[in-house]
Amino acid sequence: MGNHAATMRAVRLHAFGGPEVLVYEEVPRPVPGPGEVLVRVHAAGINPPDLYARTGFARIPAGLRPPWTPPLVLGSDVSGVVAALGDGVTAWQPGDEVFGLIRFPGQGSGYAEYVTTPADHLAAKPAALDHVEAAAVPMAGLTAYQFLIRELRPLSGGTALVNGAAGGVGHFAVQLARLAGAERVIGVASGRHEEFLRGLGVDEFVDYTRTPAAEAARDAADLLVDTVGGPDAHRLLPAVRRGGLILPVYLGDYHRERATGLGISLPDRMQQVRSDGGDLGELAALLDDGRIRVHVDGVHPLPEAADAHRRAEQGHLRGKLVLQVHP
Repeated sequence: MGNHAATMRAVRLHAFGGPEVLVYEEVPRPVPGPGEVLVRVHAAGINPPDLYARTGFARIPAGLRPPWTPPLVLGSDVSGVVAALGDGVTAWQPGDEVFGLIRFPGQGSGYAEYVTTPADHLAAKPAALDHVEAAAVPMAGLTAYQFLIRELRPLSGGTALVNGAAGGVGHFAVQLARLAGAERVIGVASGRHEEFLRGLGVDEFVDYTRTPAAEAARDAADLLVDTVGGPDAHRLLPAVRRGGLILPVYLGDYHRERATGLGISLPDRMQQVRSDGGDLGELAALLDDGRIRVHVDGVHPLPEAADAHRRAEQGHLRGKLVLQVHP
């Protein structure tokens, strides 16, 4: 099997395609460069961009696709223990428990026993969470945090509506909307998630399988956080009040001219989550003191990454799926 001191096990793809292209195999162990940390990965989160990357970003117009070429190791969300330091790193020591959103946007390579990362993409793992729970936080939690806390003007009361509220970003957004100043939070999801979302603090629940959100919450939202997007996103416009704001997490057709005519604001450009250890540290503090919490829908061993991707593609997740690498 080669020199084990210089290799590790990882899930890699050699061609773009379905979940079956994910292969568990022996690969070279990375070495941290200047300013980098080597992390022994205990768990890695699965995110929608992992699924997009596995297909070669087939859903994205060709001119906008990242120039990634196989072989690739996917994964940007990790939780683990610092194993080695590159030159110039003083913020961390071997043995420190850390978690992070690694090199995003970009290639993180977290579906592996070890991964290197810029030191400032990491934060101390919340003591209240185990590694599996911590690995479910970075991308989804930072998306909600950076959109709602970092970028948004304070809500100063009013109503926030979260579409896709039970998913990875959604279940953080319903909690952080309150911290951003929302007086009332409406969660939109399928009916089986009602108890879960009420447990996270939503004031009103809309089962979109029974009533379209735009009808159930007509003219109710000062802020719409849309974690679904897509070509039918404009159907949510009637739910937003004049003077309201839409924060799209994914690309969607909101009929911008119509929205403007209704007095509804949209960002000039699509926001994107970014790696930031400082922001993640603030999110960790909220997790440690119980002001927000994370939910893990399922855990798969690293060799079963293909099965985890199949489960992720089925959708309807409550929170996140995680790969367990080291127990």
